Amino acid sequence: MIELDDLGPAPPADAADDAGWQALPPRARWLFVLSGATGLAVPAAIALGLLGFWLGLEGAQRIGLAGVWLALVALAGWMGARRYRFTRWRIDADGFGLQRGRMWFTETRVPGTRVQHIDIRRGPLERRAGLSTLIVHTAGTRDSAVAVPCLDADDAERLRDRLAAWVEHDDDDT
Repeated sequence: MIELDDLGPAPPADAADDAGWQALPPRARWLFVLSGATGLAVPAAIALGLLGFWLGLEGAQRIGLAGVWLALVALAGWMGARRYRFTRWRIDADGFGLQRGRMWFTETRVPGTRVQHIDIRRGPLERRAGLSTLIVHTAGTRDSAVAVPCLDADDAERLRDRLAAWVEHDDDDT
């Protein structure tokens, strides 16, 4: 059996709750807000533009439609902030866990024995903020990868190293 101490030092507990779940760093919030807002901005602009064209709106009506667009983009940004607030991760003696959502709550557990390999992805905005996305690839075909966006870059590397120790330890046993 793998002991937690064999996997190296634990991630910092400054943002942990009572059950050991770690929050994402505060600087990741703006990326979630930006992702939500930009993910809806273009489709909403196209849909509302087509609706305005189809209804033959002019003048003040178009300005009202632009106000609807701004409200939708703001709502999407707020939803991104909520996604940030309700995303947590944890590593323990049994494996890796990820919690997302509040209304539609999802908890994903990856046993250490199922980890195949681990990737770290850093987009330009994540690099600028000192963040990384950790991708844990698992055995199997259904949902065979778990991605944790906007982790602190140092935490992502520490997690990668701890999970890689499981893979190496598991390879030694076979």
